[in-house]
Amino acid sequence: MSETPKDPHINPVAIAEPLRRAIGERYLTYALSTIMDRALPDARDGLKPVHRRILYAMRELKLSSTGGFRKSAKISGDVMGNYHPHGDTAIYDAMARLAQDFNVRYPLVDGQGNFGNIDGDNPAASRYTEARLTAAAEALMEGLAENAVDFRPNYDGTLEEPVVMPAAFPNLLANGSSGIAVGMATNIPPHNIDELVKACLHLIQTPDARDETLISMVPGPDFPTGGVIVEPRANIIEAYRTGRGSFRLRARWQIEDLGRGTWQIVVTEIPYQVQKSRLIEKLAELIQTRKIPIFGDVRDESADDVRLIIEPKSKNVDPEMLMGMLFRNSDLEIRFSLNMNVLIDGRTPKVCSLKEVLRAFLDHRREVLNRRSQHRLEKIDHRLEVLAGFITAFLNLDRVIDIIRYDEDPKAALMREDWSRAHVRAMAEADYVSPPPGAGELSEVQADAILNMRLRSLRRLEEIELLREQDALTKERAGLADLLDSDQLQWAKISEELRAVRKQFGKDAPGGARRTDFAEAGEVEEVPLEAMIEREPLTVVCSKMGWIRAMKGHIALESELKFKDGDEGRFVFHAETTDRLLVCASNGRIYTVQASNLPGGRGMGEPLRLMIDLPNEADIIEIMIYRPGEKILVASTAGDGFVVPTDEVLAQTRAGKVVLNVRDDVRARVFRRVTGDHVAVVGENRKVLIFPLEELPEMGRGKGVRLQKYKDGGLSDATTFTLEQGLSWKDPAGRTRTETDLTEWLAKRASAGRMAPRGFPRDNSFT
Repeated sequence: MSETPKDPHINPVAIAEPLRRAIGERYLTYALSTIMDRALPDARDGLKPVHRRILYAMRELKLSSTGGFRKSAKISGDVMGNYHPHGDTAIYDAMARLAQDFNVRYPLVDGQGNFGNIDGDNPAASRYTEARLTAAAEALMEGLAENAVDFRPNYDGTLEEPVVMPAAFPNLLANGSSGIAVGMATNIPPHNIDELVKACLHLIQTPDARDETLISMVPGPDFPTGGVIVEPRANIIEAYRTGRGSFRLRARWQIEDLGRGTWQIVVTEIPYQVQKSRLIEKLAELIQTRKIPIFGDVRDESADDVRLIIEPKSKNVDPEMLMGMLFRNSDLEIRFSLNMNVLIDGRTPKVCSLKEVLRAFLDHRREVLNRRSQHRLEKIDHRLEVLAGFITAFLNLDRVIDIIRYDEDPKAALMREDWSRAHVRAMAEADYVSPPPGAGELSEVQADAILNMRLRSLRRLEEIELLREQDALTKERAGLADLLDSDQLQWAKISEELRAVRKQFGKDAPGGARRTDFAEAGEVEEVPLEAMIEREPLTVVCSKMGWIRAMKGHIALESELKFKDGDEGRFVFHAETTDRLLVCASNGRIYTVQASNLPGGRGMGEPLRLMIDLPNEADIIEIMIYRPGEKILVASTAGDGFVVPTDEVLAQTRAGKVVLNVRDDVRARVFRRVTGDHVAVVGENRKVLIFPLEELPEMGRGKGVRLQKYKDGGLSDATTFTLEQGLSWKDPAGRTRTETDLTEWLAKRASAGRMAPRGFPRDNSFT
């Protein structure tokens, strides 16, 4: 089989490139595409390409703010087919967001139908909803037909789309924006148009205005969902000066008196971009986990407006304390990040300050004004040329009619004719003081206009109207020429346009008033758990199988209690709702459980393992009440141990805190509160050793030191006591026996010890 001949013109070395460079170049192309064409908004109109294309397509469909609605499916289909070759779902989602008044401060799309809600429900399918433009969207596109901005070919070159919108107001700050690109992101909150226009007007008057002055006019974001900003003023100024920062935003709430000393809290506004349904789920979770004991209940009474009811556990609760804890533990308070990373001139990403963003908008408005003025000037020049031709025709009507009737090429004849002499003859009849414009030869434009003139226009009244129009256009042209030659007139015109926008969308317009207020609020103080719990007596009962419950009141510890079949009682002691319980396990961990969170005593309780992360192979050794400043003796089956302060064993999580390090077959055996000056240890070999407590080290965590030496077996029990009072235990008959002469068993720590006294329990336990 013959080998395929190689093309001598192809050099395999020339077309090869390193994989690193190939991937790098392609990823860079993707990154630039993401930054410029998807994620970052333009500083001039505040829009991303998808939003710009949606608005332009709706304009092409003539969906004005005063006209009729069209199906959203039609709109998203036109956007996808003509300008945005991506998924229709993404286009519809972007359009739906522009219609959501809880997401956009000044909606750009007027939606009819289900466009989602603040609960987080998605909009209905595009075939069920309808939309049209709003007045704000029309203000953004005002001037598109007057060459105000550049156009570029669409993705397939069959149509054109605007590169940027003319933008009559600073939409970037008015509606905000968010997006994640490659290696950069943006997050800009919405603001109030009235305040933005005020800052723009000041920046026009004082181009070198200080940041602090502008921020005094734009004090902070104005979220569509309202709320209260509690960020310190200095932080807000720094955020706007650098373009990076954050704002603490809280829900708006008030106390509603229910009579007879009872009350409830009503939340009327929730933070921006917080879904109400998830917020309620989080609050319900706080109730279920009893993380905030003074928090009683939450319910949603919202209709068109937000109304969340928060009930306290007791009418004696301080409302400020309750809301402070809810702000700390739920989305009733959020921190909204500011990152004003935008495209300057549509090309360069940059983190801008408030002043830089406003300056970029004003520079854009000036360019739009100049382009619109130049476009109007060209239109006027064209119309004046046509009017001059019409006036010439009226002054020489008979000659014009004669040429049109008898000449084979009337257009060429009209253009060849010298009308200057005819003008002189007709001046007396028309009462002209001077020869009208158009004297001499007619241009091609004038000849075409005369030939296209309607016969009914050949009347005296029409001639008078032409002269009036010519005078008005001449004056307008002079004004436009002056405007294009004067920076001062240009800025004055921009200021006039901004004041018109302020009147249309400002604080006196419907929905234009500021919704987000400012307040001072310090950091929420850490409230002790005990301060939030009503102090009541409890009897804690834990069975041998680990089922725990808390019975109200202090019942007799010897009372007969019911347990599940095959189970029996193990720990029964008196406590209070404000107590924290230390659950000591054989894996060397100590878990913390709040007594007020224990299940009630009506049933059999709940497994303790559901409240803490206690492994199945670990056993519960001891349950005791936490007392500040006390110490615990801990020891393992290997005979190692130490003393640990109770303040160092408190755990903040379900996983507990490791206190005694154990491994292999070694287990924690003893957790006992320290009371006395000596330690008594007994091994499985029934040998007892007593030594001073001071020989044991005090540690927060570790393996400990050797308590007693064994040849075989291990530690059985250990306790602490006061030597002068003697060592006590219960004999087999259940009587308490105390041994005061302990000289025989006194020795140094880590000794073997001596056999236990006569009558010592057979289970080798001191209790």
